[in-house]
Amino acid sequence: MLEVTPKNSSATSGFVPKGKISFEDFLVEYDGQFAEWIDGEVFLDMSASDRHQDLVSFLSSILRCYVEENDLGVIRTAPLVMKMQKTERGREPDLLFVSKKNLDRLKKNYLDGAADLVIEIISPESRGRDRGDKFYEYEKEGVKEYWLIDYERKQAEFYNPDKKGIYQLSTPDENNIFHSRAVKNLNLNVEWLWQKKLPTLLEVLRDWKLI
Repeated sequence: MLEVTPKNSSATSGFVPKGKISFEDFLVEYDGQFAEWIDGEVFLDMSASDRHQDLVSFLSSILRCYVEENDLGVIRTAPLVMKMQKTERGREPDLLFVSKKNLDRLKKNYLDGAADLVIEIISPESRGRDRGDKFYEYEKEGVKEYWLIDYERKQAEFYNPDKKGIYQLSTPDENNIFHSRAVKNLNLNVEWLWQKKLPTLLEVLRDWKLI
């Protein structure tokens, strides 16, 4: 997720001090904007770094091709709010995957319930939030897989819920390939994420033997 300022921040740094509004009013007033709805209050997102945008674009393009080729569902990127049912939160992940069986959750301008996969690209300003509030919110809501990608630290974390719904760290294999549980048969080479020049879409598709 792009940088969202904590609640106690000033109006110039992300928080919109307009008082609480309903989720329905939020959708109308902030449709198409990079914003989140937290306990009835609105938080606008700050600008993202070039590397952040590069990673979002890279992951979006390769995952969209994979998902569409295998007829698994849809990939969406921000701005699209995920309205969580168990908390008064409307989060806006960097990327999310919704499987075919859950496509009824995808409404005109928001996702009504949990995505199957949520991906957040971590920045220094969002590190605590992505590993804190969002981690527990996504866990509680039932997001089946949560990726945290910290490009400055060259660290990728992948979480899946256990039988009790508690997130457990899922590690890549000995070749640093992560095998997704939420996206059927998807194998991600983690080393791709740290390359100065990210692989091209064609290179990835060849590696996946889709072309």
